Amino acid sequence: MRRVLKTALLVTLVSMMVFSSLAMAADITINLVTAGDQNMVDLFNMELGPLFAKENPGYRVRVVGTGPGDPGSQQIVEKLLAQKRANRESWDIDVAVIHEIGASLALQEELLSQYAESAATFKYVTSSTAKTALGVDVEGYVIPMFHSQTVLAYNPNYIEEPPKSFEELVEWVKENPGKFGYNGIKQGASGVSFVASWLYWKTGNYDIYAVTGPFDEKYMESWEQALAELREFDSYVTMTSGNAATLDMLSRGEIWIGPVWVDMFYSWVADGRMNPDFRLCLPAPGMCGQPMYYVIPAKAANPEAALKFIEFVTSPEIQAKYIVEKFNWYPGIDASYVQEYLPQETWNMVFRDVGPEELANYARVFPIKDYYQAMMEAYEHAMR
Repeated sequence: MRRVLKTALLVTLVSMMVFSSLAMAADITINLVTAGDQNMVDLFNMELGPLFAKENPGYRVRVVGTGPGDPGSQQIVEKLLAQKRANRESWDIDVAVIHEIGASLALQEELLSQYAESAATFKYVTSSTAKTALGVDVEGYVIPMFHSQTVLAYNPNYIEEPPKSFEELVEWVKENPGKFGYNGIKQGASGVSFVASWLYWKTGNYDIYAVTGPFDEKYMESWEQALAELREFDSYVTMTSGNAATLDMLSRGEIWIGPVWVDMFYSWVADGRMNPDFRLCLPAPGMCGQPMYYVIPAKAANPEAALKFIEFVTSPEIQAKYIVEKFNWYPGIDASYVQEYLPQETWNMVFRDVGPEELANYARVFPIKDYYQAMMEAYEHAMR
């Protein structure tokens, strides 16, 4: 009898140990590091991480933020590079959320996994920003989280039909001096976008400057004339002191039209600081925007779990509820796939004026690094 009890007890203990081992194996922590403002950290920490864990028992998401702008992305790249140089078997970042500069730098250092095409949601990705980032081929290594886009916002009380192209805009400012406003090139990225978009229009070299390269000074020979014409254009406009200042002056009627970030515009509308009747347009041949990307490091400790998480957060349902409805960003996946998951009023608001077709035709990216720097210097010289 004792031998039977001992045997039964041993079997029970072994079974408990096996069960415990399996439970521990299923308890996976996904280490996510994100660049961007605090709202990015809060989104993953308070919303997407807990929701993913709830729908996928045995997983949890640990979130760390590295700060806003390109420096935040560069910190992530530096951390991964340090682990690579230390010859670590696995790295302690499973998913990273980075800007274009981060993706381009990481790929140059061979820090990323070519995971994207294995994701179930990759079929929804149609943006050109999933193919190149600042002249670097990123296709297969990234899936966009969202796309932040600059457009022209205007007051319909004064403008019945907005300029549909840069050509029409030039004529409009001459007829309405002081009523177009933007913030130049040092006071915020909406102004940088406008200047870059002006050069794209004037030179016709968008692909060379922003997609394929190469960097060659011969492609900048026409900049002097283009920027001279921009200087003349500026003589008819109001220069604002920043992204928010452009929105503020537009709201108060001091200007009637100007370049803004779409998500900032709708955030102001939601906060009651901007008239909801104000409208947007994206003039031909286009204006700049920028994505943020989901990437998986080359030696992530939990690549399968990372892929599972990215598939979750790039699904049409999640993109609709959190990217579009909550933050007013354009989705990282093709907008047509999120429409059925959005309240009609949200779709009508966010895509009322700039829809998926306009984004596909006229959304541009910022210049690659060398052209970007050259543009900044050329603009400063031209505007003295």
